[in-house]
Amino acid sequence: MIGTIDWTAFALGLLAGTVAGAIYFAGLAWGVRRALSGGRSVAILLPSAAIRIALLLGAGWWTASLGAPALVGFALAFLVLRALVVAAARPKPVDGGASWN
Repeated sequence: MIGTIDWTAFALGLLAGTVAGAIYFAGLAWGVRRALSGGRSVAILLPSAAIRIALLLGAGWWTASLGAPALVGFALAFLVLRALVVAAARPKPVDGGASWN
């Protein structure tokens, strides 16, 4: 038997996933920039990763408490945002197009 979907919880999960993902990837960008500009990469990247992961897990835990539709929305929003960030971060081809030769 198919149940109904709580679209409000799903939308709240989408919103929470988008906000959490934006904060996560902004923190990642900040940490990488700081690590590349200084000499102590590990001292910057490890705490940055721990804080970002803890905040993301906390947001996911809170979203999961709202129900499965909210958690699905959270995960979907985070993955879509991740795909967009990765696509935007890829270097553009210098010659204006890809060559398969």
